[in-house]
Amino acid sequence: MEGMTQSGTRAQIDSLRARMGEAIIGQREVIERLLIGLLANGNLLVEGLPGLAKTRAIKALARNLESDFSRIQFTPDLLPSDVTGTEVYYQGEGGGEFRFEAGPIFANLVLADEINRAPAKVQAALLEAMEERQVTVAGTTHKMEPLFMVMATQNPIEQEGTYPLPEAQMDRFLMHVNITYPPVEDEVEVIRLVRGEEIAAQGGAGKGAADAPLPIPQEAVFAARREIAALRVAPEMERYIADLVNATRVPAEFGDDLKRWIEVGASPRASLALDKCGRTHAWLAGRDYVDPEDIRAVVPDVLRHRLGLSYEAQGEGVSPDAVVAEIVRQVALP
Repeated sequence: MEGMTQSGTRAQIDSLRARMGEAIIGQREVIERLLIGLLANGNLLVEGLPGLAKTRAIKALARNLESDFSRIQFTPDLLPSDVTGTEVYYQGEGGGEFRFEAGPIFANLVLADEINRAPAKVQAALLEAMEERQVTVAGTTHKMEPLFMVMATQNPIEQEGTYPLPEAQMDRFLMHVNITYPPVEDEVEVIRLVRGEEIAAQGGAGKGAADAPLPIPQEAVFAARREIAALRVAPEMERYIADLVNATRVPAEFGDDLKRWIEVGASPRASLALDKCGRTHAWLAGRDYVDPEDIRAVVPDVLRHRLGLSYEAQGEGVSPDAVVAEIVRQVALP
């Protein structure tokens, strides 16, 4: 795969998107955000009600990509070593020795299910691996695989017995994706899809494992990342990104509403994330340049978890998305 051309890379990624679309009906935006996170080499925080295909989405990605998949169910009694791994003592004929037993974090694609149900120490262990791409146990550093992405999920309605992620840790997620109910027409297709999978599982007509296409190789992802890194970004687009993020820090300059709503603005990580996600969005659309629509398409996912809203905004029921929409409306296009 070393000689993969640009058109060949795009065809591979388009094939991956199409295969995921066959397994996930009505969540096209989730598929696109998963691909953006994968190609931008970032991690995603996904929030949605139970049953909205959060787990199914990343499983579909893992099944169609040459990768190892791991799922961690976060619970209040989980320990950091349950995530990262630990040193285990082995007794042999020549004496004993400690060996590192890798935890479930050592996979290409990791689903951290209901991350806010585990205590802060466990959350910190996961987020350290996400940020540093390594785990240190007993003084020894263990590197993660070159292809590594965490998709952490949260349930927005059950908050009893949870440990909300601090703002500083939320900032480490490239994007915060909200999943909503699919349209009724798509839900009909979901019913038919699952019914067909049940028939196939029971030995009826359907696509078997032998008929499934080969997984997309990891090199396609790395090649796409190289192309995205080389994508042209005009100075005007760079300034537009910086202006959007700066508006969260000086909201008084952009209207009385933003002044009342925003208490803490976004960090420089937001600017870097907008740049990465904007370039990836443009590449997925088949362009070799970034335009304002690429930035606007990803700005809600990049900023919604990086804004510190005031008590006044929370009391008025103003959502982060409403604040982001007002920022986009107030900041002038280049």
